[in-house]
Amino acid sequence: MAKTIVVKQIGSPIRRPAIQRETLKGLGLNKMNRTRELEDTPAVRGMVAKIPHLAVIVEEKN
Repeated sequence: MAKTIVVKQIGSPIRRPAIQRETLKGLGLNKMNRTRELEDTPAVRGMVAKIPHLAVIVEEKN
């Protein structure tokens, strides 16, 4: 079984650069306080690291 992480959107994409809005869409987030359970890969962690003011890792699961 692959490791997963829970990512939560904490900021609004309104008035943000297009690349940040697209990163949120790529993570599957589109509204405040929504969470997604995603596979723990370097690509996903890099996307979250790119927008720390908009999304955070809430929980890591094995």
